[in-house]
Amino acid sequence: MKRRDERGWSSFSPEKADKLLDPKRTKLLNQKEIISLLDLSDHDRIADLGSGNGFFTIPFARKTDNHVFAVDVEPKMLELLKERALKEGIKNIQYVLSDLENIQLDDASVDKAFVAFVMHEITNMEKALSEFKRILRKDGKLMIIEWDAVESQIGPPIHERISSDKMQSFLLDNGFHSKIVLLNAAVYAAIIEMR
Repeated sequence: MKRRDERGWSSFSPEKADKLLDPKRTKLLNQKEIISLLDLSDHDRIADLGSGNGFFTIPFARKTDNHVFAVDVEPKMLELLKERALKEGIKNIQYVLSDLENIQLDDASVDKAFVAFVMHEITNMEKALSEFKRILRKDGKLMIIEWDAVESQIGPPIHERISSDKMQSFLLDNGFHSKIVLLNAAVYAAIIEMR
């Protein structure tokens, strides 16, 4: 379901976008729990990095009165998100066409950054991580959600997954102390408080 475009950017195929909004995902990923772990408040500016068609973006936009930056490499995904937001009367989303190794947002422009099921698709994770840090304010929070390296009925093949231990080591090697929270048997969140 992944593909590379002419720029070399990897993305989830828009033809499969409906899978991202499947009700089974809501059972797998409790959006209220994730918003709570992210400590999202009504004044926070948040970047949903790799937003796709808005599985998390829409709930984030409902929670905050401030801007939600939907950042995705795939124009069609952002169009699908715009359509959903329009139908639901949501007006605080800004759409940003960008890869995650050169994010098209200003320095220190967001309070929270959120990356779900994208890290395993990024070519240069170190570069992306430095970009996450660049766009976050000094006391901001970063949350990375990924598939753990266990067999499960949905998600990418096990060889494409990043185990929670490897993710925590990678983050530590890059100067980030993270707290790992298991969201279910196959999915974890790495939560980083910026300092």
